[in-house]
Amino acid sequence: MIVNLPVPFGKISRRCVGALKAVQAEHVAPQVYSTRSSSSTLPRITTHYTVYPRNKDPRWEGLEMERFADEADVVIVGGGPAGLSAAIRLKQLANQHEKELRVCVVEKASQIGAHTLSGACLEPTALSELIPDWKERGAPLNTPVTEDKFSILTEKYRIPVPILPGLPMNNHGNYLVRLGHFVRWLGEQAEELGVELYPGYAAAEVLFHEDGSVKGIATNDVGIAKDGSPKDVFERGMELHAKVTLFGEGCHGHLAKQLYKQFNLRENCEPQTYAIGLKELWVIDEKKWHPGRAEHSVGWPLNRNTYGGSFLYHLNEGEPLVAVGFVVGLDYTNPYLSPFREFQRWKHHPSVMSTLEGGNRIAYGARALNEGGSQSIPKVTFPGGMLIGCSPGFMNVPKIKGTHTAMKSGMLAAESAFSKITDENLQSETAGLYIPEYEEAFKKSWIWKELYSVRNIRPSFHSYFGLYGGMVYTGIFYWILRGKEPWTLKHNGLDSAQLKPAKDCTPIEYPKPDGKISFDLLSSVALSGTNHEHDQPPHLTLKDDSVPVAQNLAIYDGPEQRFCPAGVYEYVPLETSDGMRLQINAQNCVHCKTCDIKDPSQNINWVVPEGSGGPAYNGM
Repeated sequence: MIVNLPVPFGKISRRCVGALKAVQAEHVAPQVYSTRSSSSTLPRITTHYTVYPRNKDPRWEGLEMERFADEADVVIVGGGPAGLSAAIRLKQLANQHEKELRVCVVEKASQIGAHTLSGACLEPTALSELIPDWKERGAPLNTPVTEDKFSILTEKYRIPVPILPGLPMNNHGNYLVRLGHFVRWLGEQAEELGVELYPGYAAAEVLFHEDGSVKGIATNDVGIAKDGSPKDVFERGMELHAKVTLFGEGCHGHLAKQLYKQFNLRENCEPQTYAIGLKELWVIDEKKWHPGRAEHSVGWPLNRNTYGGSFLYHLNEGEPLVAVGFVVGLDYTNPYLSPFREFQRWKHHPSVMSTLEGGNRIAYGARALNEGGSQSIPKVTFPGGMLIGCSPGFMNVPKIKGTHTAMKSGMLAAESAFSKITDENLQSETAGLYIPEYEEAFKKSWIWKELYSVRNIRPSFHSYFGLYGGMVYTGIFYWILRGKEPWTLKHNGLDSAQLKPAKDCTPIEYPKPDGKISFDLLSSVALSGTNHEHDQPPHLTLKDDSVPVAQNLAIYDGPEQRFCPAGVYEYVPLETSDGMRLQINAQNCVHCKTCDIKDPSQNINWVVPEGSGGPAYNGM
């Protein structure tokens, strides 16, 4: 039952904030990054209501399950570059045409930008279109790129590769930024225009009209115990209804996954393929600092058939700061590979270590990113909603950039939605507005032209020659033909299907971290500021609790304990008998979504935890 109350969303928000604080006060959870002790019996791993419905659980009988509902013109899920650009553009148009338009943005992070992580080298094209006077408004783009370096690494040597004009890695005119700070600034611009921002509220459910069109979203319930039972402070989430809902959750959004199935949005595209990006911020010796330098490399420590590379950006942020990062394609085949440990090993290369020696690591984080390109973009419109940003996957892989395309997609969605919402003579066939004009605008925009031109670069790495074949393809076909070749290469399919059985692979012996250049996993997670309410159902849900041991451990030697960059998954001995069980340390989760993507059994389903949980990145 839904109760519609004539009160503003802000009052409802404050009520739920109070409930959240009450929950946190009753169950104050320290930041725990080590293995939790096990009970004497094997507990149920998954207790989340998405797997075990509450209407079949006697502990929930008789409980008040009403949800308050509120109305907006547009609801945007995700306060990242795409969502905030859409919100800003909507309010710009409303002000320009003197129209009243209510735009609400819900964001699961405790603060705008706190879950944002990227390299980041920002191409300012979309920003200049959206806010032409961004320099005067104080946008935190403090470091124009002044020097580009690209190289192939062997174990001991660095081989420089010239960056010819027109190649994707040429960053002339771009800026090295701390993307979380930039997103926070975008939030400030949105608020000035009258956009309602609600950080700390996770969109947990898509709502539908009776005709099947999207009605809006519901935020997560709070006050549920770890065993799935209601606490005394339990309170239902809120419903936000809208004429159109924009989904800008970022890479591999959990609501977008539902929408793909509901509306068959991936019917005419290839499966998305992904990578995991790991990043650290370092304060280094000022003598080694070169503000504006952007360094990229491929090669060691990865073999030629494992896609990946690195970046090292010298930021001008008032102190000698560098951002170092490592990207590994999630279509790798060896289950013994650990992206985190490859990253730590890479930092010991002489060309990297010479920069970091004597420095101090101050931050760590990780995030999945889309690499499918134009071949993997789904249909982006459906009755009542649209997909924007990294949710459908607009990243330019050879450029390693997606912020500018994400922002532009949000702007195109806003422009398409505004004309429909404000059309007083519009007769919609569905209760939620269907806006195919967005898809048409996207295909005519520079986003599509840019992504289509580089469509063959990432799949060209799938040849026998791997990395080197891809580089040759880029150098010959892209540089000469600019993507006009009359063929389109295909990807290898789902990343989850690429792992080989452990018996067919060689274990990888990684060096121990030295605590100066390389570090262990748990001390790294501590630098992400990650924390979740401990007494809540794990948001890393399993469709079947028996699958991890019976399949992942038995066949692949438990790859989730290596591909997770936060120590969430551990196989530990059973207390009462021989054998192993999977332990999920959900409070460590940095919301990267890698487990949901790479799990070879596709048994893990990432859902949102209580709002405000997760990493607390500061300008990552």
